Amino acid sequence: MLAGGRSYAASRRTLAVCAGLLLSACGGQVERPAMVARPAPVARPVPATPIPTVPALTVQTGSNAAGTGFVLGPPVAGLPLREEDAARAVAAFRTSCASLQRRTDTSGLTRGTDWQPACSAATSVAPGAARAFFAQYFETVQIADGKAFATGYYEPEIAASRQPIPGYAVPIYGRPGDLIDVDLGLFSDSLKGRKIRGRVSGSNFVPYDDRTAIEQGTLNGRAPIIAYAADSVALFFLQVQGSGRLRMPDGSIVRIGYTSQNGRDYTGIGALMKRRGLLGPGQTSMQGIVAWLHAHPDEAVAIMRENKSYVFFREQASAPQGALGVAVTGGVSAAADPKFVPLGAPVLLSMDRADASRLWIAQDTGGAIKGPNRIDTFWGAGPDAEATAGGMSARGTAFLLLPTGTVARLTQERANGTPIPQP
Repeated sequence: MLAGGRSYAASRRTLAVCAGLLLSACGGQVERPAMVARPAPVARPVPATPIPTVPALTVQTGSNAAGTGFVLGPPVAGLPLREEDAARAVAAFRTSCASLQRRTDTSGLTRGTDWQPACSAATSVAPGAARAFFAQYFETVQIADGKAFATGYYEPEIAASRQPIPGYAVPIYGRPGDLIDVDLGLFSDSLKGRKIRGRVSGSNFVPYDDRTAIEQGTLNGRAPIIAYAADSVALFFLQVQGSGRLRMPDGSIVRIGYTSQNGRDYTGIGALMKRRGLLGPGQTSMQGIVAWLHAHPDEAVAIMRENKSYVFFREQASAPQGALGVAVTGGVSAAADPKFVPLGAPVLLSMDRADASRLWIAQDTGGAIKGPNRIDTFWGAGPDAEATAGGMSARGTAFLLLPTGTVARLTQERANGTPIPQP
């Protein structure tokens, strides 16, 4: 998502998270890192009953929210929004305001000026008044049929070393010097918005090395090495998440984030393993997939290489940032498709899991997070975050919160025949 240097989620940025969809020992006196051997944490979700969707919309096919269709949802004041969650959402929303007022909203729903009243008010919300703030400055809309699906991502921590010492042998690469990004829209208007990555070979532009080639050493001398991981499976899933922490043998922490990707298509190995009958009941979470890969090391290499996508990292001093360019917050930030949710906007999820049912701020994007009401929730770092994100697969209803008056303006524009803005 993390989504990391696309942002946090953008590795998922050409990557998919995870969880429901993903559906070497040290020598000498150095011990095997404990985190490699510890049992994978498992979250025990608390069931919840989602708010029913608004039934009045015939779903259309459109390239963004304005073209797909929306209906006015219930008043914010009547939604099950806890004051504590609302207060954390206000803080995250406040950091989004600069971008909300400056960006072009590809969902076709809002203009920068629409957000000005709420953003001004967000600077001085009194303690205990967060729910009232959202009730006063926002209205809800249901995009398409409102039926939401939520997964989760987190900031993983893996064992690594600056040098290739015994037990730490898997390179963690920075961006290669010969990796080239090409904006195809510069060559043809019909290709506007499409980008590819590759490298120059002689007089040709060719696809970049895939995961198999990179793991076999083709990047030697072509890409900087940030560190060496102790566990290839842990590094694989750090790439899926997009950002994370490296714990060095001396206990120090180095944060890394997504900087680029090899341009190859992402393949979710969990879905692949499930189709092949490799995962039994209770194994389709991220934790279950990791356990299977560790238990079958020979098969694991081949399966992970079926995902040709490979992520490159950079060191970063601060907390991971999302596609919006602000730090993401565990339990508050989420990734969404900007064609259907304005980046920076609040989204109320009412799901069949209590932990996912809260107000989220869309501050990130993800390559697999596409379409209306598809949300990827961020849970922070640590064992609890890993347990929740790794098993997150929730269904229910999504209500997008827009500045009060937005629906009336859009309705009037449609009546006047104003063209729908397209992404």
